Amino acid sequence: MTEIAEPNSTRSPGNGSREQWLTPGVKGIGSASFLADVGHEIPTALLPSLLTSTLGAPAAALGAIEGVSDALAGAARFGGGVLADDPGRRQKVAVGGYATTAVLGAATAGATAVWQVGLLRAAAWTARGLRVPARNALLADIVPASAYGRAYGFERMMDNLGAIFGPLLAIGLVAWVGVQWAIGLSVIPGLLAAVAIVYAIRRTPRPTHRDKAPLKIRIRPVLQGDLGRLMGAVAAFEVGNVAATLLILRATNLLTPDHGAKTATTIALGLYTAYNVAATIASVPAGRLADRLGGHGPVLVLTGGVASFGAAYALFATTGAAIALLAVPFLLAGIGIGAVETAQHSAVASLAPKDLRGSAFGMLATVQSLGNLAASAVVGVLWSALSPAWAFAYLTGWMVLALIGLLISLRRPSR
Repeated sequence: MTEIAEPNSTRSPGNGSREQWLTPGVKGIGSASFLADVGHEIPTALLPSLLTSTLGAPAAALGAIEGVSDALAGAARFGGGVLADDPGRRQKVAVGGYATTAVLGAATAGATAVWQVGLLRAAAWTARGLRVPARNALLADIVPASAYGRAYGFERMMDNLGAIFGPLLAIGLVAWVGVQWAIGLSVIPGLLAAVAIVYAIRRTPRPTHRDKAPLKIRIRPVLQGDLGRLMGAVAAFEVGNVAATLLILRATNLLTPDHGAKTATTIALGLYTAYNVAATIASVPAGRLADRLGGHGPVLVLTGGVASFGAAYALFATTGAAIALLAVPFLLAGIGIGAVETAQHSAVASLAPKDLRGSAFGMLATVQSLGNLAASAVVGVLWSALSPAWAFAYLTGWMVLALIGLLISLRRPSR
């Protein structure tokens, strides 16, 4: 097995002056998240146009490809967690995952048939899923435990910046070189992300080489104690964490009668941009707060983020068509996702046994993926069968259940 020594640090929570947490390694991982998100947002934003306009496929093909890709990504995250339990292996998985995702995502530009797009997209998303636990475990390797919140907040901030910049770059590239060339050029930021991960790895503490740990699926040890109780609350949250595209659809439907379909769509996309900006701004402060609050800090910040989501969904269920009113739940959801993702990663890094960090992050990523899939599927049925208001009321109920689970975990002493 390959072991990496924990960085030395002053243990006072939130004392940024005594510990240098924003190291070159942390900056490298943050840069990789930013560049990778830019790289994959370009083909994601242009995939509908490639399928329907260039290849003449029906809209159902897009749904099938995205559904299969997301399912494979979820399964790959679990497998990636097992691979990432070994510190030496997790470095290779991280580098390979970033590079493979970049190449396969850009390769869809040369597809001449729908099945080729589906195969490349599914393979790219599988590689993307494999790298996630490895990246998160790498970040825990290079920062002191008292700075997990800030480190994961920084990584989430950079990822959200990529989500803002990527679609904007896609628009510019399409105007300049067209859809297929724009998708092909997405390989550049994707490969730069792999370079950034290599840079980060070379600035981690030097590992001590031993025999590699055998690949083994370990679920029960991960779910014991505090982490198991927290994962139950996280699962309740993720089953109610619907895809952001449904927030855009809700805003578009409400705004269309007064503004027309085209203008309503533009406004809804502007509100979604505000959501991403709010998530970006909230991530680092959420991490700082988690560090300052000590042992229960990540769970407290997670509780606040879930409450913000609950308020946002309740407003989506009841609000009218005024733009100012719709901006409030978008901003609340953005703040909520910035806080929740940061706190989830910080909590897992703090609570998971060191030799099971990869499996713990793989478990978290799998719960996130499968929960999001379940949320979007059920909400789609409720939306069509009853009404959007009932769909968002259903999501609000899951936020309440998640809050109850988090409050129960806070009543137990932190270990």
